[in-house]
Amino acid sequence: MTTMNKIEGLLEPQETIFISGVSLAVQSLESVIAEIAPTNIPVLLVGESGTGKEMFAKRLHRLSRNGDKPLARISCAAMNAMSFAAELGLNGNGKTESARREFGSAFFDEISELDATCQRNLLCVLPDGDTASNRGQLAARVISTTSRNLDEEMRAGRFRSELYYRINGVCLRLPPLRERKEDIPLLAEFFLTKHASKLERPRPSISRRTLERFMQYSWPGNIRELENVAKKLVALGDEEIAVAELAAKDPGPRRAEAVAVHSHSLKAAARAASRGAERELILEALNRTRWNRKRAAQQLQISYKSLLHKLKEIGLADTKVNS
Repeated sequence: MTTMNKIEGLLEPQETIFISGVSLAVQSLESVIAEIAPTNIPVLLVGESGTGKEMFAKRLHRLSRNGDKPLARISCAAMNAMSFAAELGLNGNGKTESARREFGSAFFDEISELDATCQRNLLCVLPDGDTASNRGQLAARVISTTSRNLDEEMRAGRFRSELYYRINGVCLRLPPLRERKEDIPLLAEFFLTKHASKLERPRPSISRRTLERFMQYSWPGNIRELENVAKKLVALGDEEIAVAELAAKDPGPRRAEAVAVHSHSLKAAARAASRGAERELILEALNRTRWNRKRAAQQLQISYKSLLHKLKEIGLADTKVNS
């Protein structure tokens, strides 16, 4: 078998599941994707591990002109020079007849993992422009992802600058979950429904306290970590156990408040309790308004400026939300 027959995963468009969000960062990203998807320009998706790079790559493919054709996914971390050359169908002249295979898009996952030989081989088959001019060049739309800083990789001599400019027609940065916290309720609900269906378990609901903990947590594993927590919550049926691991990794402000209550005066304890009640009311208002701060302030009957101050007090000031 030749030509990308053994490329990891031939993903049909109908298999694509996409989760959007209400955050300004994601809405802006969606807007750019809608603009560039119908073109054939190469796209480079940059983001931390777990930010949904593959999900957005599938989104780009599905919205493209060839979205009805298969998406060929190549896991670059799993490739060596021989296997990569075979997948590209390279012959002795550095060209590939296999590029004519009817793939809509070629998805190079974690392209920075390719070694120097693989990078050279890929450069041989990538067109120097929007479309393939030679039969031996890759005709599919090129979508690449990386969790590394390719500028630094080029400076260190680990990534070819010629390849970088071929794959980087448009570079899109995917925000980490800590920069789009207003999307957490939507994502959590989606994953709970998804895994309740897969595991054939009752779909649990999230308490205000658990949602508050989700909003306080930094999510170093990003969307993937949130999905794992939601899956565990469905499997165990006990949100206390599922959330306990988050508290162990990132204590958050609750533990600090508890210390203050025990080590200071009754007045300090009252202030801590008041802050906790305020936090719950604010989160409820934000959830009702899909994290629109101006509407939430109106519902809480406080000024917009006061709400911003209180968001800062409860550790949500850096959250980008709808105004």
